[in-house]
Amino acid sequence: MFELIDSIPLVGGTLALILPFVIVLSVVVFIHEFGHYIVGRWCGIHAEVFSLGMGPVLFSRTDQRGTRWQLAAIPIGGYVKFLGDANEASTHSDQSGDNLSDEERARHFFSAALYKRALTVLAGPVANFLLSIYVFAGLLLYTGEPNPDAVVGEISPAVSGQYDLQSGDQISRIDGVEISAFEDLNAFLGIKEPADTLRYTITRGTDQLVVDGPFPFMAIVGNVSPVSPASKAGLKADDLILSYGGVAVKSFGQFRDMVFGSEPTDKEITVLRGGEKVQLTIQPHAREIPDGNGGFQTQVSIGVTAGAPFDREYNMPSPIAALGLGIKRTWFVITQSVNNLALIIRGEVSPKNLQGPVGIAHVSGDIAKSGWVDLITLIAFISTAIGFLNLLPIPVLDGGHLMMYAYEFLAGKPPSDKFIRVGTTLALSLLLTLMLFVTFNDLIRLALYWA
Repeated sequence: MFELIDSIPLVGGTLALILPFVIVLSVVVFIHEFGHYIVGRWCGIHAEVFSLGMGPVLFSRTDQRGTRWQLAAIPIGGYVKFLGDANEASTHSDQSGDNLSDEERARHFFSAALYKRALTVLAGPVANFLLSIYVFAGLLLYTGEPNPDAVVGEISPAVSGQYDLQSGDQISRIDGVEISAFEDLNAFLGIKEPADTLRYTITRGTDQLVVDGPFPFMAIVGNVSPVSPASKAGLKADDLILSYGGVAVKSFGQFRDMVFGSEPTDKEITVLRGGEKVQLTIQPHAREIPDGNGGFQTQVSIGVTAGAPFDREYNMPSPIAALGLGIKRTWFVITQSVNNLALIIRGEVSPKNLQGPVGIAHVSGDIAKSGWVDLITLIAFISTAIGFLNLLPIPVLDGGHLMMYAYEFLAGKPPSDKFIRVGTTLALSLLLTLMLFVTFNDLIRLALYWA
């Protein structure tokens, strides 16, 4: 769909960039704010406004509970304004709970019991994590989970019809090498210039056969990283790389070494796509990556991962198993976020790797071209990241409010208004500075991308 939008004259490219970003962010923000809203409602706290987007209101409707649901013009956030909030950041209004009627006080956010306020605030990030869990689980139910045995799954379009190997074949030997699990194919990783055809011993149904098959690590493109030299050049998943810089390519390992050893200048790359040879021009970029010893090294890259001539077989998990795997995947994203933040704080990874709205928009547009599955996967990753970031103990974020409630619980009284004002001002200054920094990084990356 997004490739069709991209083809619209004049406005198509901009729409194809902005629309996926708006979809991703709107889904994540709506779920986050709905978490606040629904738990607040369960706790008896009245929501005056539920806004998707910021700025001028485009559309609004007030429901029977007195909550105004609105769609605003700037799709970069949203908020729930509870009774007693002075603004969208949920700061205390000057209106004292003592001046309220008993009915209003019962629905007032800051008159609610401490545990109700804490649950209402915590519900936003939790809703984001639940969205990620269910999305990851749903995707597993759609794609299945990998079979550990060496059973051939889907054949790549890059080699379809060229070999005798078929989906469902169980591999037991390749050119004399014993294969009992799919990971045993890694025995061929070190071969850089293999033969075009290998002999596979397989079980097909009740028969054991010897058939012709491809080298397991052909130079097939698996995934193309968004906002990378590969995506700019037009490389696509399942492209079979035939040559790079005029030199024939036999394996992905050989191709990787050729890229690592090349200069960041224009290179001609020939691929086989849909049975036809396609010639592209690509300019590798040099980037800083961790060297594993606490330092960094410069490496030339183009932004692709290895594909394969055939996938492994996938089995359909039960809904309960899929839910467990969804929880594990979400927890993995959270722990990776914590580790990456720690690496940035320790100076082991440059903060230039951080991305802001501009970068996320470009990534969303690039990923959307790969298909709806990749776009939905991005929603899960962004949702987890938003949930994690909102739990950081920074005033104006949910984690900052929870920190204040923890103080109130331990001290028996809320922090002083002066402390809250100073903390909020410092936090807003920090967040605005960070926003400017990541936006500057995004613009520099885009300048290099379009150079």
